[in-house]
Amino acid sequence: MKKYLKEIIILIIHLLVFYIMPLFAGPSDTMGLIVLIILLTFILSILIGSLSKEKIKYLYPIIISILFIPSIFIYYNDSALVHSLWYLIISFIGIGLGIIINKLFKKLKVLFL
Repeated sequence: MKKYLKEIIILIIHLLVFYIMPLFAGPSDTMGLIVLIILLTFILSILIGSLSKEKIKYLYPIIISILFIPSIFIYYNDSALVHSLWYLIISFIGIGLGIIINKLFKKLKVLFL
């Protein structure tokens, strides 16, 4: 459990983004909220891609897209099901970018030490 502490913390933050943020949005703020959640998904995926050394980070995009599905039926309507696919794609891109950033920092660390 301690081995996956970083991943669990980022996942809890993501759950809060999915289930707490829509409580504060009005009925006309839905599209702005979706864009904000997509941006936060991208940022959190970059974090988990660059901070995590475990193989579980490759399952993170799938977990995120599955965790978003219940919030569709709580806060949105069925037409928001497409956003689950967007979260999957954005998370994969973020994980890849995080891995690239991590490798670049390791190379820079080797060069300067």
